[in-house]
Amino acid sequence: MTSQTTVDKTGPADEAPAAPGPAPAEGLRGHPWLTLITVAVGVMMVALDGTIVAIANPAIQKDLGATFADVQWITNGYFLALAVTLITAGKLGDRFGHRQTFLIGVVGFAAASGAIGLSDSIAFVVVFRVLQGLFGALLMPAALGLLRATFPAEKLNMAIGIWGMVIGASTAGGPILGGVLVEHVSWQSVFFINVPVGILAVVLGAVILTDHRAKNAPRSFDLLGIGLLSGAMFCLVWALIKAPAWGWGAALTWSFLGISVLGFALFAFWENRVREPLIPLALFRSVPLSAGVVLMVLMAIAFMGGLFFVTFYLQNVHGMSPIDAGLHLLPLTGMMIVGSPLAGVLIGRTGPRVPLAGGMALTAIAMFGVSTLETDTSSGLMSIWFALLGLGLAPVMVGATEVIVGNAPMELSGVAGGLQQAAMQIGGSLGTAVLGAVMASKVDNDLAGNWADAGLPKLSPAELDQAAEAVQVGAPPVAPGTPPEIAAKITDVAHDTFISGMSLASLVAAGVAVVAVFVAFLTKRGANAEAGAGVGHI
Repeated sequence: MTSQTTVDKTGPADEAPAAPGPAPAEGLRGHPWLTLITVAVGVMMVALDGTIVAIANPAIQKDLGATFADVQWITNGYFLALAVTLITAGKLGDRFGHRQTFLIGVVGFAAASGAIGLSDSIAFVVVFRVLQGLFGALLMPAALGLLRATFPAEKLNMAIGIWGMVIGASTAGGPILGGVLVEHVSWQSVFFINVPVGILAVVLGAVILTDHRAKNAPRSFDLLGIGLLSGAMFCLVWALIKAPAWGWGAALTWSFLGISVLGFALFAFWENRVREPLIPLALFRSVPLSAGVVLMVLMAIAFMGGLFFVTFYLQNVHGMSPIDAGLHLLPLTGMMIVGSPLAGVLIGRTGPRVPLAGGMALTAIAMFGVSTLETDTSSGLMSIWFALLGLGLAPVMVGATEVIVGNAPMELSGVAGGLQQAAMQIGGSLGTAVLGAVMASKVDNDLAGNWADAGLPKLSPAELDQAAEAVQVGAPPVAPGTPPEIAAKITDVAHDTFISGMSLASLVAAGVAVVAVFVAFLTKRGANAEAGAGVGHI
């Protein structure tokens, strides 16, 4: 093991030594751009599985005889495991090295994926989905830690830009690939595809990745802190997931939220007293880093919450197949693919504030545009708003990530990567839950009146509740054997009511994006970004 060096950043600026260049790579090992390709292959699996499985859920439900609640657990189990363990997983990378945790994460994720494809019961599918989330949590922060340690400061933004492009493209492209595989192969193929991808990532990782560890990397574990943070995160995400079913005013919802708040308070109390905390709370004294975390949460609320309803709009209102719906989202995916590397270059030259604020402003405009969509809106007009959304998200995905990771000390790069990913997961859950509540409230308020105005037969309270559940996802509650003229009226009412709910939810998302514009002005370039470029190899 060779000795390691880090930049001492405690002295005055004029006395600080110059940031060292990247350690010389021996052949392929440690090459920055090959490292980026390697971690991108692994990260692609995790991002893809966040959305690709949604397309396979109906086929899984039919093939395994699962209930609707069972199918929900296929998604919820994955996101719960991912969100709860990301920060702890980042700490493991800081402690044992990001190369090891990345490779373990890839192997475990691919193995769990293959096991899902071989499962013959819904219980096994859910168990292995949870394992997917746990192993995915290992490799995501490790990927950022490897990039931070490998790239020199002047190229880090470009690297993070490409990294963000991979995540964005994989997330948005999941429904397209999932639709093709489910329609032409099988639902099992959605999971089996991760096996060869995982093997490729492991081979590349074994040949290319070099372990980097800061001189003052953590040497112990804050087990109580891990337990408190994990418990608090679980209660928070669980409450957000279950609130639509339990009700936002339900005692159970508020009980879990209250336990979560108590858990976070106890965690903060303990972290100020333990010798080597899981997350040194002094980290949040950095206003730019804290602003980056908040910005990531707000971005995910607006993006994931808004996109949740767009998929229902395309499939249930416009009657598109999953593949066609995914193709209509290509403008969003395409602009993220094009915009992320360009955003990395722009942020590298100007700093993050203006690109981040501009990106959230474009996101706000795009979500306002989505709020104007109607049942007969043309594909061309939809594409404009989707493209604008992708263009706005690109600099935020890149810039907020660089702000969080770059403003953290090198020895906490894994924890910072975990914070970035956890913020995105919590924001996505919060966006889906809150905007879902807005949608449900609007549908409940409007459906009965719209139903009566259309001259349709009056529904009992139980029937109205059942109809509202269908309308909330844009599906007309047409019973079998309904006369065509009545079915047409029900469809019109359902679609118009859904559109009004989606419009209000999109306006709320636009408002969240406007708030994020002001948060963006609190960010600045990562003060510690150059520390990673010269860390010695292990």
